[in-house]
Formats: sequence, C-alpha cells, structure tokens
Amino acid sequence: MFEDALPKKRDYRTFIIRTVTADDTGAVAEVVRRRFAHHLDPAEQDAADQDAAERDPAQQNAAGNGDSEADSTTDGAIDTPGRTRRSTFAYPPGLLVIDGGQPQVKAAQDALMASGVTDVPVIGLAKRLEEVWLPDDPDPVILPRTSEGLYLLQRVRDEAHRTAIGLHRKRRGKRATMSVLDGIPGLGPKKAQLLLKRFGSATKVGSATVEDLQAVTGIGPTLGATIHAALNPSEKGPA
Repeated sequence: MFEDALPKKRDYRTFIIRTVTADDTGAVAEVVRRRFAHHLDPAEQDAADQDAAERDPAQQNAAGNGDSEADSTTDGAIDTPGRTRRSTFAYPPGLLVIDGGQPQVKAAQDALMASGVTDVPVIGLAKRLEEVWLPDDPDPVILPRTSEGLYLLQRVRDEAHRTAIGLHRKRRGKRATMSVLDGIPGLGPKKAQLLLKRFGSATKVGSATVEDLQAVTGIGPTLGATIHAALNPSEKGPA
C-alpha cells in the first residue's frame, strides 16, 4: 500500500495462499479476489450512509455541515467528508500493481472483473527487463531507466517483496520452533505456546531447569522432566 508515493505500512495486508500451490497466476487471482471481496463501490457506500443518517438524525445534520467526527482520518480507516468512516479495504486503490508480466496481469484483471470491480486499473511490472504490462496490450510499455514513474513502480514491487519474505521467514521460524516441541509426550499446542511465551524460544526452553519449567501454568514435575529430557537427549539420567 503506497500513498503519495510513500509506503503506508499501517495499511499493509498479507495473504496466505489457500487454494493453489505452484500456480503463479492462480495465486494472483486468489489474492485479488480476497482483497476485493472487501471492496465497497460508491453506490453501495452512499446507500449505507443514507440508511445510517436516517436512523440517526444527529449524524445526518453532521454529515450535512461537514462537522462529523468521520471527517478526521484515524488509524486503519479512510474517511471522506460527509460520509461515515470506511474501512481500509473498502477504500478503492487508484492503481493495482502486479508483480509479473502479461499472464499475471490477465489473471488479476479477470479476478477484478469476476468480483465486479471495474474502477481499479491494473498493471504489471516484469522484473527481468522491468517492462510494464497492461491487461489488453500484446506488447509491454518500456519506460526510460531514469523515469521517476519506473522508480516508483520498482519501490512498490520491492517493498511488497520485502514484506512477503519477512512473513515467510516468520512463519517458517514458527513452524521450526513448534516442530521441536511437537513430539514431546503430554505437551500440547497450548502448553507449548505458554512455554515459548515464558522463555522466548525452544532453545531457551531446553536450557531451563525442570524447576523453571514447572513455573509455567500446566507444567507439573513429570511433564517438566519429560520436556527437559526430550530437549536435552545428551544428558544422562541418574545411574
């Protein structure tokens, strides 16, 4: 999400692909459909505003003179003077930038049309030659390498990459951490989460004494000893 050529991080949203695995265009279509499932067109918004005003005369007066609290912008919402506050996803972007070439742009355009969204233009930026693709053009647009427009598109694309890679690493780290604790008899997901919250990592859980482990809710002497033994297999028990 960029606004006025700058990243608007509070409005970032990430999607975990649910329906496809190795299909790049399918993943693009899924994310676009899910993103614009929250899209509210102006006619629907006007109808919702009118209904709200009819239910609340005070709000109707405020909307008429522009003094409503909804005129101010708050975190996570986009507001329009004289209207009730919109959620971030209901606010239509001025441009949808896809990371990819013609197939990915076509998939995004088809998903927009299937969602009934006709007021959001879409383009793609193909990384290899930094070509700009439009939905219905067989040939790409080649912007000058010194073009400020190209620089902006590259920043949008690179910031999306950075955010996605960060999410992937975070999820991979969580999976790796949980896999260490998953096989311990008697230790369920909730208790494992309590341990991680208390100690910060699986490594620190393994370094804790049995007495330290027992300080966590639900961890008794037997389970504490089991956890410690499972995470410290090289330690020998008493002869």
